[in-house]
Amino acid sequence: MDSRVEIDEDTENDKGSMWVLDQKLDQPMDEEAGRLKNMYREKKFSALLLLRLAFQSLGVVYGDLGTSPLYVFYNTFPSGVVDDPEDVVGALSLIIYSLTLIPLLKYVFVVCRANDNGQGGTFALYSLLCRHAKINTIPNQHRTDEELTTYVRSTFHERSFAAKTKRWLERYALRKNALLILVLVGTCMVIGDGILTPAISVLSAVGGIQVEHPQLSNEVVVIIAVIILVGLFSMQHYGTDRVGWLFAPIVLLWFLLIGGIGIYNIRKYESGVLKAFSPVHIFRYFKRRGKDGWTSLGGILLSITAYAGQAAFIMNNKTNVVDAFYRSIPESIYWPVFLVATAAAIVASQATISATFSIIKQALALGCFPRVKVVHTSKKFLGQIYVPDINWILMILCIAVTAGFKNQSQIGNAYGTAVVIVMLVTTFLMILIMLLVWRCHWILVLIFTALSLLVECTYLFAVLFKVDQGGWVPLVIAAAFLLVMYVWHYGTVKRYEFEMHSKVSMAWVLGLGPSLGLVRVPGIGLVYTELASGVPHIFSHFITNLPAIHSVVIFVCVKYLPVYTVPEDERFLVKRIGPKNFHMFRCVARYGYKDLHKKDDDFEKKLFDSLFLFVRLESMMEGCSDSDEYSLYGQLTQQSRDGFLDNNGNSISSNLDPTISSVDSIVPVKSPLNVNNTVSSSGQGSAQTEIDELEFLNSCRDAGVVHILGNTVVRARRDSKFYRKIAINYIYAFLRKICRENSVIFNVPHESLLNVGQVFFV
Repeated sequence: MDSRVEIDEDTENDKGSMWVLDQKLDQPMDEEAGRLKNMYREKKFSALLLLRLAFQSLGVVYGDLGTSPLYVFYNTFPSGVVDDPEDVVGALSLIIYSLTLIPLLKYVFVVCRANDNGQGGTFALYSLLCRHAKINTIPNQHRTDEELTTYVRSTFHERSFAAKTKRWLERYALRKNALLILVLVGTCMVIGDGILTPAISVLSAVGGIQVEHPQLSNEVVVIIAVIILVGLFSMQHYGTDRVGWLFAPIVLLWFLLIGGIGIYNIRKYESGVLKAFSPVHIFRYFKRRGKDGWTSLGGILLSITAYAGQAAFIMNNKTNVVDAFYRSIPESIYWPVFLVATAAAIVASQATISATFSIIKQALALGCFPRVKVVHTSKKFLGQIYVPDINWILMILCIAVTAGFKNQSQIGNAYGTAVVIVMLVTTFLMILIMLLVWRCHWILVLIFTALSLLVECTYLFAVLFKVDQGGWVPLVIAAAFLLVMYVWHYGTVKRYEFEMHSKVSMAWVLGLGPSLGLVRVPGIGLVYTELASGVPHIFSHFITNLPAIHSVVIFVCVKYLPVYTVPEDERFLVKRIGPKNFHMFRCVARYGYKDLHKKDDDFEKKLFDSLFLFVRLESMMEGCSDSDEYSLYGQLTQQSRDGFLDNNGNSISSNLDPTISSVDSIVPVKSPLNVNNTVSSSGQGSAQTEIDELEFLNSCRDAGVVHILGNTVVRARRDSKFYRKIAINYIYAFLRKICRENSVIFNVPHESLLNVGQVFFV
């Protein structure tokens, strides 16, 4: 058994003949990947559908951004009283320029451009970086993955500043881990946002009922808010596609109402509030309020829409800061606005909950979160998902925050802490994006960094003063999720490294002979492994303890790549392992972080379709001269691919007469002319051999398919440090125990499942 690790091809000449033998018998899938590359065509949406999606985004995206008028001024002046009207003007000026610098200049004009094929979020930015530098801590990628249609990346000169940055990141594992931890911190804060936004939005909206009914206690308001939150989380399994059409009209009506009320208040109370557009009032505000002005930035941070109307009202009603929004509403439209505000708060909550589901799915795909159930709630749109386990965890924590604090001020402090940390994480990731992906001049990067950190660090220091007033909540929540995510990722990496080191050498497999030293029983064995190359340890463990193995063995590797999706036409790569009479193959199924494995109900059928197609193409290519050109594969469209298969997915005959290879799988060809010359000289015998192999595969498939999965127990070595033993033996083991099993994720029927027990000491 060979415990070697995988080595770069550049060192092939320095290795022994055994290593070269392994490479020849279990070759990478370059040709297979090249054949598939041009078969994918990006799905196009009609203009009408794009307009519909854009209108829906008004609710899902801007819902969270539009409800802050309910609580910003209260969190800016938590005492509930304003001593000087000029303080209100200064606060409004801060709001105006905060909105200009952060959401408009930074996010709209810069950050939104750094999307991964339209996908946003912390992990989407990280995936974009992983395609431009080798910073992925799980080294399961191969150069063939870079040939995917969706694997888009920039190239740069080796002497450029971008290349130097790339080498600096790749040089030490510590830097890769530091970047991963930064991404995980941002992700955990977004999860915290998914807990705090529903709490503060719904509680603030429902709290307005005390304006008309002041006799109601805070406990009653909290109970009403909790009931709404329970109803909101209980409806998540329906998905946003079914109720999303309601979100946009609600948010649009909400924006029209707050805009109209704002204009009304400016005209009625104080039009002089518009002088807040002069930034000089920011200086006067800090000069007048001192430390209180500094700490009030935590409330300013929550702002995101028009506030001039409320400011005008407060300047004439200095003691009504707590419920300024509702008291500024004309009495005749109070109840309609109350209902719309409550509905808008629910929409805002839905937006952050959906964002949390999405980022959990991305973390799950990149090996940074325990295996949980992910449900697609829409047949039309890939990104609309529901994660039941996370949904109930969010609900419990959200209710705990709402009922525990009972007031907007402390929840607002917690919310502000989460928001500012997410902004800082985004800034650091954007620095790398600008250097590696956009290849910006370092001076532009420096200007962006200086301006962003100047504003965001100012807000950070302000919210730190309120850590003991509720700001600790997102830190505790983030720390808990960070521990779970990092330990899971650490255990996953160690398990993968163990499998890499304990791979079985091809020389050992060849020494067993075509029968593998066992009885080959009819049927096909699908051996699942995380390795995309080499024979996994589970196989040697299996044949060592059992006296029989299936007539056909297929090593199946399901892996996720740092791309948002892998087209179905490019999903499967098939390769032969060893001589043909061994009947051993490898199939790599590739997914993006938005793809869902269970979505492929006919996964097994697609796998065998790819296998049969591979056998035919292998025979067609055999005997052709080597070349760097892959003209035949470039000409193979989806229509010609389907032509090899009948309606049942079985291979059909061709007029070509192929030859059979004894070792190699697919050999690149120079031109179709060479193919015809070779094929015509190969004779009817080899064609019959090909048909015989396809019939053999079909008969084995009919005899039955068994899914062989490793039931792995991961333990820390005895000489490991105590914190590593705690992480692996207790935390990681507990997470593996409560998470979903691979057989469920792969949708394997129980009657076809065979678990092979293993113990990995890492």
